[in-house]
Amino acid sequence: MLFNSYIFIFVFLPATLLGFYLLGRRNPMWASGWLAAASLTFYGWWDARYVALLLASIAFNYLAGYGLAQMAARGTPRRKLALGLAIAADLGLLAYFKYANFLVDNLARLTGLHWAMAAIVLPLGISFYTFTQIAFLVDTYQGKVREYRFLHYVLFITYFPHLIAGPVLHHKEMMPQFAHADICQPNWDNLARGLTLFLLGLGKKVLLADTLAQPANAVFHLLAQGQTVSTAESWIGILAYTLQLYFDFSAYSDMAIGISMLFNIRLPQNFDSPYQARSIIDFWRRWHMTLSRFLRDYLYIPLGGNQHGDGRRYANLMITMLLGGLWHGAGWTYVIWGGLHGLYLLVNHAWRALMARHGWHGEGRLYQTAAWMLTLLAVMLGWVFFRADSLASALSLLHSLAGLASAAVQSAGIERASALPMLLLGFAIALYLPNAQAAALSAPESRQGLLRRLGWRPTLGYAALMTLLGYGVLTNLHKPSEFLYFQF
Repeated sequence: MLFNSYIFIFVFLPATLLGFYLLGRRNPMWASGWLAAASLTFYGWWDARYVALLLASIAFNYLAGYGLAQMAARGTPRRKLALGLAIAADLGLLAYFKYANFLVDNLARLTGLHWAMAAIVLPLGISFYTFTQIAFLVDTYQGKVREYRFLHYVLFITYFPHLIAGPVLHHKEMMPQFAHADICQPNWDNLARGLTLFLLGLGKKVLLADTLAQPANAVFHLLAQGQTVSTAESWIGILAYTLQLYFDFSAYSDMAIGISMLFNIRLPQNFDSPYQARSIIDFWRRWHMTLSRFLRDYLYIPLGGNQHGDGRRYANLMITMLLGGLWHGAGWTYVIWGGLHGLYLLVNHAWRALMARHGWHGEGRLYQTAAWMLTLLAVMLGWVFFRADSLASALSLLHSLAGLASAAVQSAGIERASALPMLLLGFAIALYLPNAQAAALSAPESRQGLLRRLGWRPTLGYAALMTLLGYGVLTNLHKPSEFLYFQF
């Protein structure tokens, strides 16, 4: 089920919300059970067969986590071995569904043998719920988990606002909220702010991301057919995709947090205007923030982090980003994308060390502008590999962007009169307007600049503005499209 569909907006969400609060008046555990059942229905709407896989994964990890806690209480040795085996089982399941075809195809190429296997359907959200449960196992091993109520654990994993495309959650930041006494009491401030954030996200998806998808898809479709695209259309295509991905992922993050607020639950921030970053380090503090947190806490730091000298630190960074790239998809283009960002981070850290050694501060406006432009250009070049269906398509696009395309180019049929204004509007919003989550959730007294004027207020004017946005979105919601992060 899609957040941007009539069935979700007018049937599923209102019914789930109403049932949650009505049952919560009688018994909070009934409300939790209702929300867990609704979340499983939400997931099963795509393909009911994979609900059993999700439940099996939940049961296994709950029992493994509970077992680790009991081993710690009894002082049982080999807890690390038990943790390793549980994580290996999780990764094995993810590897089968996400990487089996990729591995077999590459082994066939290397050996020259005609190996093949039937195409495996990737279950929606398996990467996210697998990482969430690995974090739970590690937190249990480290003694950070305090509650083991099975119903709350099921809700923690299946909770529908985050289940399909994140954010990646920590057990410790969700369980206390599920157990809070007031969670089942309607909070009108949360309802108003949550609905505002949901509408802002819906607007980004329907009016911006889906519109920008048209020129982006036209260019990459031609590249996938082996055609060469002109330099002008190549730039329009990659700029459009840069904004499409931004608004698509930003929209999902806003809608997930907004929906969650309707249930008095706060999800962690996952997106913070990353195209305003002035370094790759800052970019990764703003883009898919909970995934970055997971990779840092459960991969980079266990590898040794920055504790064993610069050489080891840079190696750990590169390994983390390569695996982060592979997490996004089973393809060499994703590995290259991860490797590029690993290289970017190495250069960025080395540059900061050089600046610190010589006492440079880089505080001037010219320096900051150049740093922003270089960061955005580096991110865009990475998106070429992230979006392209093959290495050949990515290299062809890079040649066209550099003005090195062959004379025989194919037109993507882009209507520049409509595409160029959308690009200008998209970058103006991404670069200059306040973050939607800050606008909807911040306290009025903490706001500065544009945020002071555009931030949410409980006024008739703001309600009228959101009503107008809702009308504009719903009248354009003819054919709901999937969010891009569903494929990961």
